[in-house]
Amino acid sequence: MSDHKPSGITRWIFTTNHKDIGTLYLWFAFIMFFVGGSMAMVIRAELLQPGMQVVDPLFFNSMTTMHGLIMVFGAVMPAMVGFANWMVPMMIGAPDMALPRMNNWSFWILPFAGTMLVSTLFMEGGGPAFGWTFYAPLSTTFAPQSTDFFIFAVHLLGFSSIMGAINIIATILNMRAPGMTLMKMPLFVWTWLITAFLLIAVMPVLAGAVTMMLTDRNFGTSFFDAAGGGDPVLFQHVFWFFGHPEVYIMILPSFGIVSQIIPTFARKQLFGYASMVYATAAIAFLSFIVWAHHMFTVGMPVAGELYFTYATVMIAVPTAVKVFNWTATMWKGSMTFETPMLWAVGFVFLFTVGGFTGLMMGVAPADFQYHDTYFIVAHFHYVLVPGAVFAIIGGIYYWIPKWTGNMYDEKLGKLHFWLSAISVNILFFPQHFIGLAGMPRRIPDYAVQFSEFNFMSSIGGFVFGATQLLFLYIVIKCIRGGEKATDQVWDNPEGLEWTIPSPAPYHTFETAPQIK
Repeated sequence: MSDHKPSGITRWIFTTNHKDIGTLYLWFAFIMFFVGGSMAMVIRAELLQPGMQVVDPLFFNSMTTMHGLIMVFGAVMPAMVGFANWMVPMMIGAPDMALPRMNNWSFWILPFAGTMLVSTLFMEGGGPAFGWTFYAPLSTTFAPQSTDFFIFAVHLLGFSSIMGAINIIATILNMRAPGMTLMKMPLFVWTWLITAFLLIAVMPVLAGAVTMMLTDRNFGTSFFDAAGGGDPVLFQHVFWFFGHPEVYIMILPSFGIVSQIIPTFARKQLFGYASMVYATAAIAFLSFIVWAHHMFTVGMPVAGELYFTYATVMIAVPTAVKVFNWTATMWKGSMTFETPMLWAVGFVFLFTVGGFTGLMMGVAPADFQYHDTYFIVAHFHYVLVPGAVFAIIGGIYYWIPKWTGNMYDEKLGKLHFWLSAISVNILFFPQHFIGLAGMPRRIPDYAVQFSEFNFMSSIGGFVFGATQLLFLYIVIKCIRGGEKATDQVWDNPEGLEWTIPSPAPYHTFETAPQIK
């Protein structure tokens, strides 16, 4: 009797194939990217000029809340897990993920959790409007009934992340091909191994925070209620003990993707492979001991401010090692600038801008001026949009020929990059200035002196958002056909594969590649 192979919709519902599940994660992330992005368009439309013009203040606050949560839990993290599903087994020579059925389950929780999260907007009393950090007492004493559904959705999202992380660790530690030692693994695999440990460590902390919220709201406890002997600042401590490593959960796999792309198009081995592994581990470790730098203004002792300043500034060291190594890899390489390389170089440059502003905010006395202004918004968007999102897009361009067997449209890919790179800077760079001038975050209206920079920012946002529709077109066009991808996708006569392992195989590089 031949094996039964389901087709159509049943193939996608019941699949345990790591490639199918990777594809499902990536499409889910793509859909949520547009859902969260449409909310960002509402925010920028409201802030296009002073005065209330598009939505009411409560709905504006719901948009800022849901935009942040959907982009973090619905777009960036599932996209990274999608890359891990597709590439990790292939990179380590495994036939599939270690726990294929759990892999299927961890994906299928996501659409239901995402739908529940978005559905809160349509419930009586309105959607959550307390910011993506959902600080108590805004999210406990003063929040609408829909918050309980929001809490359940966050639990499910965390559940999915923990299962995915367990699967990745089990796969990498148990299923490597003979001879594939840990220090021979491609850097993308290393970054995901470290990220998976971070996920398992911090997701239960988030679960604890939202469970305490739930009991404060419904069962008479007072964890975060000062009237009952609790402390609202406790919520900030618990949330940021999860929240700061969470930032690195989103960016470490990006480092891995960029560390695969740059050596390929520089035709050189990655510079300082071992130092990249140790730097990744150092960043992961330090991410656990800097959480209160988000809380410099709560009135902590000077000794606490001093410690968190030192610990925060220390993260700059392993991060600088990475940026130096990427630059050194490109130095004197036979570089060509196909679309994935453009996104990778854009990532290195613009992520570094976000890193510098992070260094500024890590210094407690200065942070008193920046805190809760648009300077913070500019900083973390530089890290997460030209950072994580650029790496995701670059990774899709890089691996989609391998995934589909077809080449994407190179001209359209380059147009997509340049429109995105220019518009994303018009969108976020002016926010540094309005932040330093004192414009607070999370407000639907503002003083007239901020109008020019807000207008620029909104125009940049609309162009960036519209440009991602071009990306959708490029991806669908590539999937449906086009020039066939060859074994040597980039026409490199030396045969340097575009899933280059790190360290790379030996090559002489005596002849420059001929790019059509």
